[in-house]
Amino acid sequence: MKTILAVASALALAAIAAPAAAQDISAEPNYGSIDLSPGFQPDPHLVSLRAGGDINASNISGASCSGYITNPPDFRLNWGGKGSLDLKLSVVSNSDTTLVVNGPNGEWYCDDDSGDETNPALTLRSASGQYDIWIGTYSSGDTKPAVLSISELTTF
Repeated sequence: MKTILAVASALALAAIAAPAAAQDISAEPNYGSIDLSPGFQPDPHLVSLRAGGDINASNISGASCSGYITNPPDFRLNWGGKGSLDLKLSVVSNSDTTLVVNGPNGEWYCDDDSGDETNPALTLRSASGQYDIWIGTYSSGDTKPAVLSISELTTF
């Protein structure tokens, strides 16, 4: 009986100490998806959503991300081709937000304040494939209104 209790206690402690699960790039995005190709119109494509979640983005292995995000992506971009222009992903919100992207090559891209004021922005080399996008906040479980911009021309 003592052995069973010791094993159960060890498992419970391991579960508490374990980092958050990896983000689920196979999950249905919270706010939908779109298929776009170079030269798409209208540019920018805007998505209204609620930023934030309860998973600490700093736990993503191999990335230097910040903020709290959800397990499924907030939005998915299926990019159909290599354009001559870079992809520009940015967010505007009255709250301090972060941007987390998993690109077609499996690499993670993160930003905090490269956009206007406390808004994130990323410029990525155009590569065809799936881009999973998360918008984070700095308070776990505290969602805030935000707008995601996908563009070849401009950021917020």
